[in-house]
Amino acid sequence: MKALVAYFSAGGVTAGLARRLAEAIHAPVYEIRPAEPYTQADLDWRDKQSRSTVEMLDKNCRPALADTDAPVADADLIFVGYPVWWYREPSIIDSFLSAYDFTGKKIVLFATSGGSDMGTEAAVRAAEISRAEVPAGKRFAADAPADELKEWAAGYC
Repeated sequence: MKALVAYFSAGGVTAGLARRLAEAIHAPVYEIRPAEPYTQADLDWRDKQSRSTVEMLDKNCRPALADTDAPVADADLIFVGYPVWWYREPSIIDSFLSAYDFTGKKIVLFATSGGSDMGTEAAVRAAEISRAEVPAGKRFAADAPADELKEWAAGYC
């Protein structure tokens, strides 16, 4: 089974984890980037008018992607990583899942968080948006070692 690791990272934590996962399973890595990068002000969850707060309150929000060059057509198994925002996936993940044809593919979600769990909604939403098989994902500590990531990923290969 050919895998791809795609991720969105606002502060670099998820990026580091995604790169370790990709290296551990010998898969290419792709960064999901918004067309308009998030600023620190955009990410201020205490500000009810911040960009991220407004996006997260609208479950139909689909921020524009910087590109649609992810090599998903070449993969059967796509690991999609993100930081947990407001107890769910950032809206840019929904944009990514809406942008490609995932027919016949398996999408496995993974996340980083300072303390919030992923919940079960992310997998249900991802399956609805992508029309792919999306088993329950897992939240990892930012410093999860490659061995742990490889062992977890092996359960999906």
